Amino acid sequence: MAFTPYDWQQTLRQKADYVEDRLREGSPVVGLSCREGVLLVTVRRAQQQKIFEIYDRLAFAGLGNQSDLETLRQLAVDFAHAEGFARSPQDVSIQRVVGVALSPAMKRSFSDPLRLPLVVRGLFAQLGDSPEKDLFYMLNYDGEFSLGYRFGVAAGTEGARAAMERVLQEFSQKLPTREAAFEKALETWAVGRCEALEIKEPQWRAVLAEALQEGVVEAALLERESRRDRRFRFLREQEIKPFLPSAL
Repeated sequence: MAFTPYDWQQTLRQKADYVEDRLREGSPVVGLSCREGVLLVTVRRAQQQKIFEIYDRLAFAGLGNQSDLETLRQLAVDFAHAEGFARSPQDVSIQRVVGVALSPAMKRSFSDPLRLPLVVRGLFAQLGDSPEKDLFYMLNYDGEFSLGYRFGVAAGTEGARAAMERVLQEFSQKLPTREAAFEKALETWAVGRCEALEIKEPQWRAVLAEALQEGVVEAALLERESRRDRRFRFLREQEIKPFLPSAL
């Protein structure tokens, strides 16, 4: 079957429309630097994990089809561990994971007229020795990615992403504690959710409370200083509960 340039462009537009429509109602993810490390926060359905460890100092969170999130996670983990074995653990960076392993593969999948695109939008984080060295890569379904410092977000629409970034822009210039960063991350999540669903002038705690009727908060921390072998850990229920709307 032969494709003309017009057919190819039309196929890409149709693919983009399809993925954007599927992602629109997805639950946003928020990444934020704090004194204790890098915090990742989202709200998910009880059975669906959205935040993952990739390698020492590297983590991933995303929205989209659960199977596509798992595909992206597995590609990232396999590449990171191969890099660590062939080179050294210190050479494994989120820049190479996203730029060398994931972005080209996603570009090929998206541009091939005969393949289904990945319905996923990802946020990748790398813990630095100081907050100034923390890195956040936002990876889109078409393989395009961007780099951020101090914070990063992934959302269902471009408007939601922009609204979330406005919330974090000034806050991120400070060096918040984990507790302050967690509360701001919940607020940012709710702002993105409202923007994607076109809810006007909401109270973010009310929006979060409604979301928690069907979902749960998932949060993880890449610890800057840790006595454990792994820097990645999920926040415990007792660490999350005081910040939820029912406790306020």
